[in-house]
Amino acid sequence: MSFPGKKTIIYKWNISFTLVKVKTIETFAINGEFITLGQFLKDECIVSSGGQAKWYLKDSPVLVNGDKEDRRGRKLYPGDRLTVAGKEYELVQGL
Repeated sequence: MSFPGKKTIIYKWNISFTLVKVKTIETFAINGEFITLGQFLKDECIVSSGGQAKWYLKDSPVLVNGDKEDRRGRKLYPGDRLTVAGKEYELVQGL
């Protein structure tokens, strides 16, 4: 289960020496050793069921540590990074 996580915002200087936002990484806390990709999608309200997760992963690109992933049973561990629907997430150990 996820707790309200923190957001890390990454900035860089552009050529005209102004600070621009590059990306935002959201933290997702997991309780236990791992969480499955399907459960992550349900916890983040991207899908509402495991069946929807199967079809979502077939049609939408999801990256786990930079690699395309389409298995809803893929185990995600603390330290993994996900890109889903244009958002980046970093998994951390919860309570």
